[in-house]
Amino acid sequence: MTKARSQQICLEATPYYHCVSRCVRKAYLCGVDFTTKQSYEHRRTWLEEEILKQAQVFAIDVAAYAVMSNHYHVVLHINKEKADNWSLDDVIEKWHTLYKGNPLSQRYLTDPNFSESELIKLTEFVEKWRERLMDISWFMRRLNEFISHQANYEDNCTGRFWEGRFKSQALLDEKALAACLAYVDLNPVRAKMAKTPEQSEHTSFKARAKKAKTAHSPNHPNQQEKSLMPFVGNPRQDMPQGLPFKLTDYLELVEMTGRVIREDKRGYIEKHQPPILQRLGIEPESWLKMTTSFEKTFKDLVGNPTLMDTAVALLDRKRRPGIKNCKALLG
Repeated sequence: MTKARSQQICLEATPYYHCVSRCVRKAYLCGVDFTTKQSYEHRRTWLEEEILKQAQVFAIDVAAYAVMSNHYHVVLHINKEKADNWSLDDVIEKWHTLYKGNPLSQRYLTDPNFSESELIKLTEFVEKWRERLMDISWFMRRLNEFISHQANYEDNCTGRFWEGRFKSQALLDEKALAACLAYVDLNPVRAKMAKTPEQSEHTSFKARAKKAKTAHSPNHPNQQEKSLMPFVGNPRQDMPQGLPFKLTDYLELVEMTGRVIREDKRGYIEKHQPPILQRLGIEPESWLKMTTSFEKTFKDLVGNPTLMDTAVALLDRKRRPGIKNCKALLG
């Protein structure tokens, strides 16, 4: 039975979520339809651009993404601090970027005689919009609606374009986060769409690697790809907001993993493990399993058993989904 989003997404449990949407039609979301020989490759650009464009409006950071032939992956971070710091005008401006708002919000921007009672009523709407602007369901809904409208217009048809709902997985700890980031960035390599991660078109890895090549200090957040959530280094006191790893460690690890999972390579990370695996205490065999079958291995909550117990309580659920694999790989 499908779970309500309120039982899947909880900011108190974690701000990080892996989301996947799949196309419901025979015709590809992107790439080439081998039946009709028609290319939809340009839709990959639509989707990539819209993911990053929405991240500039929502209080949601994009940590990773990969646009595939009939589905796409995103790892999203809910940035509540950013949303809380927006003024009333900020929220209205951002909401109007996505939607028309309402007559009250439209008049607020132009009418100098806006009354105090009207402002009180408008504030109620604004607080609702603020919540929606840091809501993953609203982010995914807006993104999928935009792409489906574009595709339906291009295909000259109507009807469902996506499966009923997007799939989401809560990433409860650093191990789950690192494995999921790599799993997403390596999707094109596993699908034989690219030989190495840095050659993977329409992925966060390629965008990060391209920027890192020209950066004087690639691990400095200000010298990383601006459209993506920055890597800010290993956890420490007074740590800035960002992904808790060094960018260079992560790029090296994903590149190495991508080469290992090719058919002509033996399935094992070389003995000299990158620092990121050493710090997280992840065995090479476990890393390879997680980065090649993350969706199949884990259910909608991913993390060590203690954190899973906390998340289950917060979400008011009775069972611990996929606890056996979480104990074995992330315990």
